[in-house]
Amino acid sequence: MPDGILIVLIAGLVATACGLLGPFLVLRRMALLSDAVSHAVLPGIVAVWLVAQTRAPLPVIVGAAAFAVLCVLGIDALRATGLVASDAAIALVFPALFSLGVLGVTRYAAGIHLDLDSTIYGEIAFVPFDTVRLGGYEVARSGLVLGGVVLFNLLLVGLLWKELKATTFDPQFGATVRLRPRLLSRLLLVAAAVTAVAAFDAVGAILVVTLLIVPAATAYLLTDRLVVMVALAIAVGWVGAAAGYAVALPMDSSIAGAMGLVCTACFVLALLLSPSHGLLTRRWRRRRIVADAPLLR
Repeated sequence: MPDGILIVLIAGLVATACGLLGPFLVLRRMALLSDAVSHAVLPGIVAVWLVAQTRAPLPVIVGAAAFAVLCVLGIDALRATGLVASDAAIALVFPALFSLGVLGVTRYAAGIHLDLDSTIYGEIAFVPFDTVRLGGYEVARSGLVLGGVVLFNLLLVGLLWKELKATTFDPQFGATVRLRPRLLSRLLLVAAAVTAVAAFDAVGAILVVTLLIVPAATAYLLTDRLVVMVALAIAVGWVGAAAGYAVALPMDSSIAGAMGLVCTACFVLALLLSPSHGLLTRRWRRRRIVADAPLLR
């Protein structure tokens, strides 16, 4: 498989995994919390290295998920006191855990093949060189890991679709009928954290957060149906992956950065031109109403 197609495919897998979760995070107004969780898992990666001396995907994801749970529980505990607002709770827990991870990475960078640049920015261009043998063929390791994450997220959303939908739009109703909205919320955040960790080596944390939120926010402006919103979020992510690679290649620039920029451009277009919510569309409608008003008299 040509390297360019493989790079787009890996980015598309990240976009699919993120697109399955992003709409729920946006609708629940938990976008910033996903950013916090995706960064707070960094000390989990370092802890796995210190304990087991390994960077194998499964132990790393388990360790990162443990710190993701710690992050969510810490934020919930601070909010439950009634003394700290939600945004302040996020701002207290997230920097503390991320700072702990940064200190661990800088202190043990000589022993672990993970540095701040690869973690934050990522370098998807190196994905074709990180392969494993499977059935006699060389297969990109990131593709296998991300394929598993996509399947996990698909099963999570598919099996809990009704519960996630109900608790997203009416959490009080969900609590009344014993759907346990807080547990579902935590499960959703842990899935987002696992997705972020799995994509660290391929695209970096910044693009993961971009693909979690920007395509979902774009889809939110284009439709009022949840299932369509999820499909559009995945589609926008794939557009960002393909168009971003096409933009970055002739410019010899960051592929992940170009992908994030294309996704942002899609959001700006939706913000301006969305049929229902676009700024220019609404202005045009108001002008039509004003122009037609004398004819209605």
